[in-house]
Amino acid sequence: MKYIIDNKEYEVVIIKKNNKNTYLRVKEDLKIYVTTNHFTSKTSIKNLLDNNIDAIKKMINSQVKQNKKKDFFYYLGNSYEVFIDEVDEIKFLDDAIFVPSEEYLNKWLKNEIKRIFKERLDYNYNRYNEKIPYPKLKIRTMSSRWGVCNIRDNSVTLNTKLIEYEIDKLDYVIIHELSHFIHFNHSKEFWEQVSKYTPNYKQMRKDLKE
Repeated sequence: MKYIIDNKEYEVVIIKKNNKNTYLRVKEDLKIYVTTNHFTSKTSIKNLLDNNIDAIKKMINSQVKQNKKKDFFYYLGNSYEVFIDEVDEIKFLDDAIFVPSEEYLNKWLKNEIKRIFKERLDYNYNRYNEKIPYPKLKIRTMSSRWGVCNIRDNSVTLNTKLIEYEIDKLDYVIIHELSHFIHFNHSKEFWEQVSKYTPNYKQMRKDLKE
């Protein structure tokens, strides 16, 4: 059954049960669901829709608002479709992510970048047998580099966009920058140092370039 609201056609799904009352709902697929008893005619359903058109419009608008989407969200090698929904905190469900607002998502992501980057820096730093300084961590968005090592102030800068990739890619960039404290160049010795902690560094480089 089809129903027209403001020149737009909506599908009406009729569910018949042994209940006495009739219920109207609009789900996220923007279909109008009518739950009624077995003896309700299509004419009666049509009249019911006509008499409740304002309430149906509100339900449709509410679902459209809940289904509001933004671009795909990339996090640790996975992509998620973002839904602004009435939730108290961020929720992941398969390939979807539900958040109360875009502002909330951005704040959450900023905190995640700080937490994860610091954890991975500590983890990889502790793997080194060589004596190197513990670097100050800097994080910023860069257009042409994944990371930067600054020997003068003992700092490592990581690109915020690394949060979009798998952990092993982030680890590779960190090892790359830490290795510059031993060889501040891209010599053969430098790459041997990198390969000590990331044997598949060539694949890591290829993946990040692509």
